[in-house]
Amino acid sequence: MNRFPLTRLVAAAVILTVAVLGLAAGWRAAASLEQQVRAQQQALAALQRQVATLQSRQPADVDWSAVAAAVEPSVFTIDTGDVLGSAWVAHADANGSDLVTNFHVVAEAYSAGISTVEVKHKDSTVTGTIVRVDPNDDLAIIHVAARLTPLASVAGRPKVGARVMAVGSPLGLEGTISVGVVSGYRSLDGSDYMQFSAPISPGNSGGPVVDEQGHVLAVASAKLVGTGVEALSLGIPVQTACSGLVVCSRV
Repeated sequence: MNRFPLTRLVAAAVILTVAVLGLAAGWRAAASLEQQVRAQQQALAALQRQVATLQSRQPADVDWSAVAAAVEPSVFTIDTGDVLGSAWVAHADANGSDLVTNFHVVAEAYSAGISTVEVKHKDSTVTGTIVRVDPNDDLAIIHVAARLTPLASVAGRPKVGARVMAVGSPLGLEGTISVGVVSGYRSLDGSDYMQFSAPISPGNSGGPVVDEQGHVLAVASAKLVGTGVEALSLGIPVQTACSGLVVCSRV
């Protein structure tokens, strides 16, 4: 009997078995690799979502120079002859413009029967007329014949921690800005104030305190002073002025 064909048959079977085992092992390896790749892709997608969430929670950088450039044309220096202050355009139409300032800026002139002040912006000076005053809330409205660009005012008060910029003419240095945050809300001597950390100085009185979009939040009015006291500025909420003293442009 010839044993060689049987031997060759057995050998072929062994080779076939090895080949099948090899293919199975390769398939399992490929399947395992595919699972690893899929798991890595899922982990990467989850990480990207976490990064996107964290980025969305970060406050966007504010281009304060752009905000200042937009606001500055509507902010003016008030010169009564003895007192310097600031003012901003709240309303404008074909009859002229109404500017908001503090009463204490014009109080001396107004009490003396003087109803006109100089309204300055860069090299331009026009005459303004004191048309309405509110000594209790320390506000005054000055009217000029020119039609100027008004600033929009917010309807509600900002949250504590919101970033703000004060614009005005401290010591007559017009176009000066300072940046800070809303620090709180106070009631002092029967009047309500927005406390903020942007530094102000004499001459800032009457100037606007604006948000990141250049919308008016408050009228810079005063600051608390004393040894070791810093960045305790106070502004009259713009709603006080816009509630009856002047018709404000709204956001």
